Amino acid sequence: MTAMVTMIFLLSSLLGVSDIVLDDSPTRVQTSLKVDMELMGTLRPMSVSEISASRWTLDCAGMDREHVDWRAVRGYVPPLGIGRIRQQAGWARCEKDPGMYDFAWLDQSILDAKRMGIDTWVELSYGNPAYEGGGGRQLNAGFPTSETALEAWDNWVRAIAEHYKGVVRDWCVWNEPDGKSSGNTIEEATDFAVRTAEILRSVIPDATISAFALTHANPSWVEPFVKELNKRGKTHLFNKIAYHHYKINPDDGYEEVEECRRIIAKYAPSLSLFEGEGGTQSEWCLNGALSRRHWTELTQAKYDLRRSLGDLGHGDETEVFHICDLEYRAVKHHWGLVRYGLLKTTGQAEGFRVLKVKTAYYAIQNAVSVFNDALECLASNTTSTISGVDRAVIYDWKDRATGTPVTVFWDASAMPSDENVTSPATVTVKGPSVDNPVWVDLLTGDIYAIDKTCIRKDRNGTVYSVPVYDSPVFITSMDILTYDESWYVRDGKSLIQK
Repeated sequence: MTAMVTMIFLLSSLLGVSDIVLDDSPTRVQTSLKVDMELMGTLRPMSVSEISASRWTLDCAGMDREHVDWRAVRGYVPPLGIGRIRQQAGWARCEKDPGMYDFAWLDQSILDAKRMGIDTWVELSYGNPAYEGGGGRQLNAGFPTSETALEAWDNWVRAIAEHYKGVVRDWCVWNEPDGKSSGNTIEEATDFAVRTAEILRSVIPDATISAFALTHANPSWVEPFVKELNKRGKTHLFNKIAYHHYKINPDDGYEEVEECRRIIAKYAPSLSLFEGEGGTQSEWCLNGALSRRHWTELTQAKYDLRRSLGDLGHGDETEVFHICDLEYRAVKHHWGLVRYGLLKTTGQAEGFRVLKVKTAYYAIQNAVSVFNDALECLASNTTSTISGVDRAVIYDWKDRATGTPVTVFWDASAMPSDENVTSPATVTVKGPSVDNPVWVDLLTGDIYAIDKTCIRKDRNGTVYSVPVYDSPVFITSMDILTYDESWYVRDGKSLIQK
C-alpha cells in the first residue's frame, strides 16, 4: 500500500461519516406543477458508485479562504452522483511562512473524496501576501509580480503537483484572471499560465490542464491567448479553457461560447471548452453574481437545471456552483452568506452546519441520474424540433446501449419564474416512436405516460403533443429509466409490466 493510499484511509477514519438527512421518497420534491397525464413513477437518484458522470463537476471550492468547510457537507456529495469536485488550492493558506507548505487542510477534502470514488479538479489561484509583490489571496487580487514572489509561486506549484501526483489529474491555472478590477492583461495572463503549466506538465506529464477560468466565455481573451500559444508552440501544454456562466436568463450567452469555440478550432483545435462555474442563489442576497434579485428555491432549481443541461447540450462539460452556501463576511465588499448552495448552511461561527437540503439538490440529483455517461449527447446534431412557445431550446441525446432517443427541452423565453405554468407544445423527434413513451419532469423526477392520442407520425418523424414550461423536461422510453414505481399507478392501466 502506497503512502498516499495509506493517508487516504487514515484520514477517512479520522473524519468519520457525516450524519446526513436526505429524502429519498418519490415525493421528495413537490411543486405546483399540474399536468393532465398519468403518473407512472419517479426517477430514482443514483450515487457516485452507481454511475459515471464524467462531464459533471460539483463545486466545493472556497476552503482556501475559509468560506466553507468540507467536513460539514462531505456526506451529501456522493449521493448526487457527480464524480468530480472543484477545489481551489490557495497558495496563501498552503504557505503562510515562506518555504513551509501545509497541505493538511486540502488533504481532508481531496483524499477523503478520493476514498469515496470522487476525483478533484484543483484550481491554482490567488497570490500570497507573505511575499512582497506576491499579490492578495482574494478574488481579483492580481498575479504575483516580483521576482521573489514568482519564484516562490513556481516552487509551490511544483510542491503541490508532487504532493498530489497519482491522486489529482485535473488542474486549472487561476480563477477569473479577466476580472475587471484585477488589473491583469492578457499578455501577463498568458505568460503566467504557460510558466505554471510547464511546471505541472513536468511533474505530471498526463495531467489535464485548463487555462484560466474566465469570468465568461470571453472571445477578447480567448483569441489572443490561443494565437499566442500557437505562435510559441505551447498549445500542447493545455487541454481546455474554462469559463464561467452567469446570465440572468441561463440560456443567454451561448453565442459567446460558440464564438470562442470557432476561435479555438482555428488556432488550437486540440483544446476544448469547459463550463467551470455557474449557478444562482436561492434567496435575495446583497452580494455575489446575480445578487439583489428575488430568487427562490424553485427558481434556483430551474436555473441550475437549465444552465447545466444547456452546457451539456452545447457539447461542453458543466459545473454546479455550489454544494453549500458560502461565508463571505471576511471578504472586502462582501457581507454575510451568499446562498448559491444546494445545501442551506450556517456561517463559520456555527461550523457551517447544514440547515436543510434545497430543492436544487434533488433537481440536480435527478438530472445526473439520467444525463450521465450512459447517454450520448448529439450536441450540434440535434434534429428534433419544438413549436408552441416563442423561445424554446431542445437537445437530442440517445441511450448508448439501445439507441433510444432522449429529447430534452424547455421554455427559454425568460429567467426562471416562481410559477409552474405549462403551455401546449409540439415536439417532433426524428425516427420511429419508442415503446412506453413518457414525459419526465426533471425538477420533481416525476414520470408521466404520454397517451396514444398525443402521438402521431409524419414525414419528419414522431410528433408528440406535450406540455412545456420553464424547467427542463424530456421524452424517452420508460424502459431505459431507473425509477420508483408511483404509488398511484392503477392496476391494468400501467405501462409497467408487473
